Amino acid sequence: MPPSFLVLAILALVALAYVLGSIPFAVVVSRIMGLSDPRSYGSKNPGATNVLRTGNRTAAALTLLGDAAKGWAAVWLASLAVRHWGLPGYAVGLAGVAVFLGHVYPLFLKFKGGKGVATALGVLLGFQPWLAAATVATWLIVAFATRYSSLAAIVAAIFAPLYYLFGGNIAWRFEGAICLAVVVISVLLCYRHQANIARLLAGKEDRIGKNKGSAEKGHPGPRRRSGGRKH
Repeated sequence: MPPSFLVLAILALVALAYVLGSIPFAVVVSRIMGLSDPRSYGSKNPGATNVLRTGNRTAAALTLLGDAAKGWAAVWLASLAVRHWGLPGYAVGLAGVAVFLGHVYPLFLKFKGGKGVATALGVLLGFQPWLAAATVATWLIVAFATRYSSLAAIVAAIFAPLYYLFGGNIAWRFEGAICLAVVVISVLLCYRHQANIARLLAGKEDRIGKNKGSAEKGHPGPRRRSGGRKH
C-alpha cells in the first residue's frame, strides 16, 4: 500500500471512529422513548447513569448497550482494516481512542458529551475480552462495596492499564499501541470524573440508587406535549 494512501486510510478510520463515538445514545434513546433530554436534569450528563435517574431502567440499559456497542464496533472495524486492508496494528489503538473521544467530546452535541465509562468498556472488549471482564469485575466489586458508581469507574480505569500490562504475553499477546491506548483512555476517563473526585473527597457524592425519578430536581420524567385539545 502506498504511504500516502496508508495515511489517508488511517485518517479515514480515525474520523469514522470519532463520528461513531459522537452518536449520543442517551439523547437518542430518550427521544424515542419520550423522556426528557438527559442534559436537562441530574448531572446533565448524556450517559446511562443519568438516564437511570428517570427511573426508566430500559432506557438506561439501552443507552449503556449503545454506548458500549459503538466502542466495540470502532475497534472491530479497525481490526478488520488491519487484517484485510494492510493497515498497521496501531490503527486499532487509534480507533479505540478516537471513538472514546467522540463520546466525550461529541461532534453532534457541541463537544459536550458523557464521561465515557460505557464506551471505554466497549473499547476494552474490542481490544481483549478478558481485559474487559477484569475491568468490569473491578467496577462491580468497588460499586458493591462502596455504592459509589463514580469511585468504581475511577478505580476500574486505574486498574485497566495494569491488567493489560501484567496480562500481556500471559493471557493475551502484548501490544504497545494497545497498552498506550488503554492508558490514554484511562487518564481521560479519570479527568472527566474530576468533579466526582472533588465530591467524593468532600463526602458529597451521591450513592447508587439515590435521587431517582420524579424526586430529582427538574423532574426528568416523560415530556409533556402542549397545545393539545382538552376533552
